[in-house]
Amino acid sequence: MNTDIIKGRLLFLKEAENLKNIMRSSHTSKGRIESTAEHTWRLALLALVFEDELKYLDFSRVLKMCLVHDLGETINGDVPATEKKSHPDKDVQERNDLLLLTQSLDTPLRNTILGLWEEYETGQTQEAVAVKALDKLETILQHNQGINPDDFDYEFNLSYGEKYTDKHPLFKSICVLMDTETMQKINNSK
Repeated sequence: MNTDIIKGRLLFLKEAENLKNIMRSSHTSKGRIESTAEHTWRLALLALVFEDELKYLDFSRVLKMCLVHDLGETINGDVPATEKKSHPDKDVQERNDLLLLTQSLDTPLRNTILGLWEEYETGQTQEAVAVKALDKLETILQHNQGINPDDFDYEFNLSYGEKYTDKHPLFKSICVLMDTETMQKINNSK
């Protein structure tokens, strides 16, 4: 590999580091606001711990998609799921930001990352649907585990991502367990 390609990839990694600084609306179990990088890490871990139930998928592709699914938030940040309707241009902004973020990469790698991101966004493959479901499940898991503000809307969890989580028995089973936790959170907050 030539030095220019290495330099371009290192520059990309330095710029992608900003995901550690992008804060989400979720809180950790210690009450600290979660970063997008932390969410991405646990999404990949969630996929890994249930890999044995997802054998029909190209698991390498699943993990890669987990890693790139929120890279478009690196520059302009995250839009909380509860606010997505008021940001109809979010997908366009994230794609433009991803194009900017990946400009230092060699063309084959750039095309791979952009292709994985597009695959996730369109949700047309089994892998993309699974990653979308896992993404929603990780968010709900964090909502239930986190120390959240008093006005946190736990009821949002009860229907979040159903379009994707209803596609596989494993995801449905996880949802049932998480919905029970969510209901406990709702009842405890009354």
